Amino acid sequence: METETAFVLGGGGDLGAHEVGMLGALIDFGIIPDLVVGTSIGSINGAMIAADPSARSVEALTELWTTLDHSGVFGGSVFSKVTTLARSGTHLSDNRVLRELLEQILPVRHIEDLAVSFECVAASIEHATAHYFSAGPLVDAILASSAVPGMFPPVEIDGEHFLDGGLVSSIPLDRAITHGATTIYVLQVGRVEAPLAPPSNPWEVAMVAFEISRRHRFTEALRNLPDNIAVHVLPTGDPKSFNDVSQYRRGNSESIERRIDRSYEASVDYLNAFES
Repeated sequence: METETAFVLGGGGDLGAHEVGMLGALIDFGIIPDLVVGTSIGSINGAMIAADPSARSVEALTELWTTLDHSGVFGGSVFSKVTTLARSGTHLSDNRVLRELLEQILPVRHIEDLAVSFECVAASIEHATAHYFSAGPLVDAILASSAVPGMFPPVEIDGEHFLDGGLVSSIPLDRAITHGATTIYVLQVGRVEAPLAPPSNPWEVAMVAFEISRRHRFTEALRNLPDNIAVHVLPTGDPKSFNDVSQYRRGNSESIERRIDRSYEASVDYLNAFES
């Protein structure tokens, strides 16, 4: 099937709630994807919308996000995290709770059974490259794409081990271009909306280096964009400066709801302005 419209959903942990608001705006405007590509938390949001590109999925994602802090996905108490780290030596949480949650909320078991073509990216340890999952067990692929180093264990699939897709492609715009999409909506978490600046203290050195490594593939894809492709980077309504440490804190249900609402309103304004 010809790919015309693609949704590209980037990574960003708790900030991925912004993508739910963006999805709500797109669905309300009647914009339905032919392809969905996701990284890390974007693979979870993306798989839900690929399963059913409708307001029902947006409602389900909103419910999921606003109750996530009670789910135990991130390992529960400090004691349980320390215990898991002591036992594993490599990670704070196992992915059992996340697996159970995904199996509960996703209506299909294999990627090829989704209503919309879907891919998610993970970082192959053995090959040190990006690996895109476009077929096979859906939950395994999402767990691989979401295996944040130090938080979750690497995920083994067919003898190969994978870590979080954000290590190799934080916003996989180039993948949608490769598939021939001509209209691409980028759903991101606010970091690329704020420009980088030279560091002014020791801890900002690491932050700037981290952001360059996260952004460079996306910015290069934008810079080399063919003339026949339109890319819309949807706004969050809440840009994240690289040195704003609050973006790395866990959100509660109230802050999650604010993120969803802000990005919905900002994306509606953007889409209205684009159509006028």
